[in-house]
Amino acid sequence: MAEEEKPQEERKKRSKLPLLLGFVLALAGAGGGFFAVTSGLLPGGESAHAADHDAHGEEGHEAGHTEVAALPDVDFVPIEPLIISLNTSTGTHLRFRAQLEVRRPYKSEVEHLLPRVVDVLNGYLRAINLADLQDNAALVRLRAQMLRRVQVVTGGDRVSDLLIMEFVLN
Repeated sequence: MAEEEKPQEERKKRSKLPLLLGFVLALAGAGGGFFAVTSGLLPGGESAHAADHDAHGEEGHEAGHTEVAALPDVDFVPIEPLIISLNTSTGTHLRFRAQLEVRRPYKSEVEHLLPRVVDVLNGYLRAINLADLQDNAALVRLRAQMLRRVQVVTGGDRVSDLLIMEFVLN
């Protein structure tokens, strides 16, 4: 009986080593993460806040003055509303209206290419199945696909975003 109790005691001693090792590694990881964030290696740390604080000076914070970043230099080009019949036997229609966020210097060029943009969007939306639209993440996926197609038509950096104003299934 005395021999059977010794292996159980040794097992208990051995089982504490991985636990202690895990605890030490967790503390080291937490310390390393804290250092990385506060030293500025990762965004969102105190050093970024301190640099922002130093740039604005003490006076701005004492007076309650907060500086607002300048608005981006963009214009919005509306796309005429599209009504698309989906490939279903029920006669379901999609009403779609959007605007393109365009850099100001390229606004006239994008307006000139608007018939091509409407054609690309019309062709893409007609090819979509009703089942694809019923997914919760469908609008995000469709928006990304449409934006990519618009950027191909208009040229790389002219259109920065596609804003969906109306997306209604009837």
